[in-house]
Amino acid sequence: MLSLEAEPQPAVPTFAPSLILSFDVEEHDRIEAATAITVPLAMKGHYAERMEYVTRRLLDRLAHTGTQATFYIVGEIARSHPRLVFDIAYAGHEVGAHSWDHRRVNRFDAKGFADDLRMTKDALEEATGSAVFGFRAPTFSVTRETAWAIDVLAKSGFTYDSSIYPVRHDRYGIPDAPRSPFVAVGPAGGAMLELPPVTYRMAGQNLPVAGGGYFRLFPLWVTKRSIQQMMTTTTPPVAMMYFHPWEFDPDQPRLPLRMLSKFRTYVGVGKSYAKLDNLLNTIVTRRAVDVVVELQELLDTLPRFEVGGTTTVLTARVPRERVAPQTEVLQG
Repeated sequence: MLSLEAEPQPAVPTFAPSLILSFDVEEHDRIEAATAITVPLAMKGHYAERMEYVTRRLLDRLAHTGTQATFYIVGEIARSHPRLVFDIAYAGHEVGAHSWDHRRVNRFDAKGFADDLRMTKDALEEATGSAVFGFRAPTFSVTRETAWAIDVLAKSGFTYDSSIYPVRHDRYGIPDAPRSPFVAVGPAGGAMLELPPVTYRMAGQNLPVAGGGYFRLFPLWVTKRSIQQMMTTTTPPVAMMYFHPWEFDPDQPRLPLRMLSKFRTYVGVGKSYAKLDNLLNTIVTRRAVDVVVELQELLDTLPRFEVGGTTTVLTARVPRERVAPQTEVLQG
């Protein structure tokens, strides 16, 4: 006798809207706009002192609101300031990699980039006593021209990347990349889970609003509206914000930058703390690694995007190990 009961269907994993707060930690003299500037050794030391001072102030603010964040840290800082890196992890924040000395990906070949990743990951893991799962390239420098970096990352022990900004910009960006988490595929077939920064979709274009100079320049309501748009119109609903400690330091000596770079670098620095405090008191945030743990249940459904091409395929599997449970990610 035939049964008329419907066969049970596999449960579709649900995903709660998630805002990730991240900080890219490097000294102020390492920024991309200053690469052609010779900074005296004494001033480099001063910027390093300011970096630690401001980062610790940020840690105090995050602790006051019970906020957990992700800190992508330059590897050399794990050597020069190991206690700071340890304290970030001990406070419950995620420590991710931000290259060894803040060089853009396009300044490497594949072997040099792999060496840089390995050295950075090892130094950060030694400083924290915990595994490092995430990477962010300086100046979001994983682009179509450096698509090979995805293949290198896929072999370097990282679980996810946050280096592709789906916007048009003179220094970075892949404007047709997905706005929410996706699987980035390199020319040789290497694949990485990608967490792109927040964009605002308007008139068929992605506008950059995720942090940095955009956070300092735009009114806070623009940031909040952009986050809300990401949460209600993208799948999975994940929004990634990013900041730098030097953006919260109006008292630091200013670099002798060209006019456009000076505007981009210093606009709104004096108001950054107030805007961040407002954000922390109104929106709940998460660490990137905790979001990644949950996203791994959805890997079959995430779009695959060929970083060096233009093809997006909606359903494909990425053969990667699962991240350890979050209780094992940071061990004080």
